Amino acid sequence: MRYPIALNFEDDDHAISAIVPDLPGCFSAGDTEEEALINTQEAIELWLETVIDDGGAVPEPKSIKAYKDDPEYKDCVWAIVSIDLAKLSDKIERVNITLPSRVLRRIDAAAKAAGESRSGFIAHAVLKS
Repeated sequence: MRYPIALNFEDDDHAISAIVPDLPGCFSAGDTEEEALINTQEAIELWLETVIDDGGAVPEPKSIKAYKDDPEYKDCVWAIVSIDLAKLSDKIERVNITLPSRVLRRIDAAAKAAGESRSGFIAHAVLKS
């Protein structure tokens, strides 16, 4: 997906701020244009991940034209940030990992105590961190 972002260059003493109009409350900043774009991409991914984790729908991006007459963005420069939704997919994948036996035993014991499968326990532990 390609989300438009509004970059605001206030002056040389302030960071470049970035707003993602299609994602309410999603914004970022950076000292350079490149940093602002990188930071905004991360902010979008975190915003979308939170929505997905909460069971919400991923908003479709609008075109820059949809915002051209909005006075909130009259002094902004527009850019596009590409997001790979495959990185945020909840599609189940089978993986093969190698762990020391003692670590695997501890995972299995903790999973059993939590009433979960090994895979479920590992997934929940990672999502909590």
